[in-house]
Formats: sequence, structure tokens, C-alpha cells
Amino acid sequence: VGVKESHQTTIFRIIAAILHLGNVEIQGERDGDACSVSSEDEHLNNFCDLLGVEHSQMQHWLCHRK
Repeated sequence: VGVKESHQTTIFRIIAAILHLGNVEIQGERDGDACSVSSEDEHLNNFCDLLGVEHSQMQHWLCHRK
């Protein structure tokens, strides 16, 4: 399709990260008013590694609206 190999690699990393994010297990707490993500969740670790984002920040913002 005319996409450079370096761009393809970036696209594949983003797609892989999105797929891993879909597998992150979020546990509900307090009757659904709160949630948490395990710090050992392998899919969250893979997501953060692929996109180069900080694990603790991603873990926090997946469970907080503001």
C-alpha cells in the first residue's frame, strides 16, 4: 500500500498496544463506584512498553475520570 517500513512498524506497535489494552482486567470495587488494575497485569505492562508510557500513570488514569 506504499507505507514505509518504519511507519508500518509504528502502526503495528499501536495496533498491538490497543489489542493488549482490550485485555486489561479491571476489577470493580465498592458496588461499581471504583475500580483498580493489578500492577502485575501482563497486558497493561505490554501496552505501556509498546507505547512508552509510564505504567503507574496508565494504571491510575484507567480508573479515574478526572
